[in-house]
Amino acid sequence: MTDVSKIFAPGGVLSQTIDGFQPRPAQQQMASAIAAMNDDAGVLVVEAETGTGKTFAYLAPALLAKTDDGERKKVIVSTGTKNLQEQLFHRDLPRIRDALAPDAIVALLKGRSNYLCIQRMDQFISQPIKHDPAVALQLQQQSRVVKYWANQTRSGDLGELTELAEDAIILPQITSTADNCLGRDCPAYADCYLVKARQEALEADVVVVNHHLFFADAVLKDTGFGELIPHADLVIFDEAHQVPDIASQYFSESISTRQLQDLAQDMRLLYGTELKDLRQLSTVADQLDKCGRDLRLQFARDPERGNWREQMRRAQVIEDSERLADTLDRAQAIAKAALGRNKVLDQCYERLVLLKARWQQLTNTQRSGYSFWYETTPRQLSVHQTPLSVAEKFTSYMLAQQMQWVFTSATLAVNGSFKHFTDRLGLGSAQTLVLPSPFDFAKQAMLFLPRYLPAASDPTMAASFAAIAKQLIAHNHGGTFLLFTSYRMLNQVAAILQEQESSDRLILVQGRTSKRELLDQFVDAGDAILLGTSSFWEGVDVRGDALRLVMIDKLPFAAPDDPLLQARIEDCRLRGQNPFQDVQIPQAVISLKQGAGRLIRDALDTGVLVVCDNRLVQKEYGQTFLASLPAMSRTRDIAQVTEFLSKD
Repeated sequence: MTDVSKIFAPGGVLSQTIDGFQPRPAQQQMASAIAAMNDDAGVLVVEAETGTGKTFAYLAPALLAKTDDGERKKVIVSTGTKNLQEQLFHRDLPRIRDALAPDAIVALLKGRSNYLCIQRMDQFISQPIKHDPAVALQLQQQSRVVKYWANQTRSGDLGELTELAEDAIILPQITSTADNCLGRDCPAYADCYLVKARQEALEADVVVVNHHLFFADAVLKDTGFGELIPHADLVIFDEAHQVPDIASQYFSESISTRQLQDLAQDMRLLYGTELKDLRQLSTVADQLDKCGRDLRLQFARDPERGNWREQMRRAQVIEDSERLADTLDRAQAIAKAALGRNKVLDQCYERLVLLKARWQQLTNTQRSGYSFWYETTPRQLSVHQTPLSVAEKFTSYMLAQQMQWVFTSATLAVNGSFKHFTDRLGLGSAQTLVLPSPFDFAKQAMLFLPRYLPAASDPTMAASFAAIAKQLIAHNHGGTFLLFTSYRMLNQVAAILQEQESSDRLILVQGRTSKRELLDQFVDAGDAILLGTSSFWEGVDVRGDALRLVMIDKLPFAAPDDPLLQARIEDCRLRGQNPFQDVQIPQAVISLKQGAGRLIRDALDTGVLVVCDNRLVQKEYGQTFLASLPAMSRTRDIAQVTEFLSKD
């Protein structure tokens, strides 16, 4: 391989070809560490703080890596979010590829729910819309938008459909799942956007994916198209602090009543179109649908999460669970008797076999080593089993793949130690590297901890937060991020600001259009106010005056009913450790570091970080949070903050 250090040096290739490139020792150090990896030292964990330029630091060796016989290595780059995935592929990767390896083939690959399914779109559009008038009108309007876009798109990537909200009700109708995809039996297979995207990935040298897709492929082994993510020589996880939780999700097993409803709908459609003599199919589909609805009715109307083991001690839940098992068994027998008559029916049979086996697992809650939990939405129930620890399973997977692994993020260490991260994934023997930020935070940024705030759970907190925000925004000639730990607080503050804000500043609220569109509007405005939750705490890069104020409503401790957190707490207790000290605080510290990292993105940036949580100064553990934040100047005096913000 070309000496990577020379590429990043003053007067090197990147300085000569990329406008504004500035050599950074930390960036050079990280790139050299990745380039020096070999089979004996195949795992590297790097905390590269904001400003080190970690993206170029891993892309350069990825593009230049060669095998022993001189062939270009196959590299998978996995990011934490789809937003970051698109930013990496469309902005960062083309710049460095053009400079270092213009002949390298690169590809972007997302999960199947991100691509238009032609067959399901055609099927949906051809059927009459049977909903109440308001929903039917929405679907009709959204159908027109989708049809217009479908006639123009080349990629089928729904990320292009910025006219639709990210929760538009039509989206599940025009995308496929692993359950309902017909694979090679689909009449639209030759034109399938997902097939084309996967084929491009197979032929590429560098493939950009996201963590959810990586683990869906690694653990669930998606079916229908053969290989999803091709085998690679090197895997790089950016935003690697997310990997343990996402891995836990995909090493889990789950069933949702939505799956039952979708299956029942497909079975009824078969009876109504191609198998009109098979009335039993429609009857058992109705029973399957009813079983799912009956189970959901055993829980409170409002969404909740809880312990499934405890629920399985309730007589009515046991009865409904047994009825579902019997109905799955009966539906499987009916479908089996008609196998071979129809491809969709054959697929329904396979889905029934899988759901039956999985439901048996989920109702056998006496097994140890797992956390059994449930989650409800207003209409759905999902039941899960999550392993208490994924370290053993993940290390086994890594060993089986015979690849080199890089894990990097701006937030992996807590108090300078990687133990919190490496223990969760079984990476005890990994090489580790901490690269500090080159920014002068003491001059560039200020940390404001307001006085006299109500408790985080106090009903008046939204009004207090909004009042401070209004006062600071009035002195801020740039943009503002208001970051929240819950949608409830976000919506309360949004309502207050939209009612009271009298200036002409643009107010943008997460969920009302796509994240990409929100960020584009935010940057274009230059002085907008954006209200967001977890997805805006990380993977968002806004430089200059477009973002000069970041306010966080409270310390981002995970919700007590978070099932993944409960699994980790249970595992921690079994190992004789302190869950609050060893699990909850480190996780919240990393989340806060991520939110704080949105503020200073460049050597010329200035701004204020506001954390509206008294616990930072009232609780002993607050010092752990403060010690993990960049070394900003600190104040509790709002006059100092407004003066700082008023500066040009």
